[in-house]
Amino acid sequence: MSISKPDLRRIATWVLKGVVAATFLAAGATKLAAAPFEVHLFAQLGVGQWFRVFTGVGQIVGALALVHPRLAAIGGLWLGFTMLCATVANLTLLHANPVPAIVLALLNAVIVYLHRVDLAKMVGQR
Repeated sequence: MSISKPDLRRIATWVLKGVVAATFLAAGATKLAAAPFEVHLFAQLGVGQWFRVFTGVGQIVGALALVHPRLAAIGGLWLGFTMLCATVANLTLLHANPVPAIVLALLNAVIVYLHRVDLAKMVGQR
């Protein structure tokens, strides 16, 4: 029994979305649980702890969108934008390693690309 190319692509897409969604679920939960390192990180940003909660909720909502067939492209855009903002914050405010945020932004870009047809339908193009 062999797996067809479209089936292999569909499986790989789901695995990618699952791994990225799990990463963002964990990150969002850590923020909402007020893990000491997250509290410290957002204190360094100087925007207040409300932004930690906002970011955590946004990461969890984005992760859930990634695994919803009709919302995966939107979730990928949202989380990709979030990681672009994190990259800028890491470089300019925190002076921290931006590579994890860059990798997550790129993985979300791949998810958006894989769901580009769905995204085009949402904006009224075919």
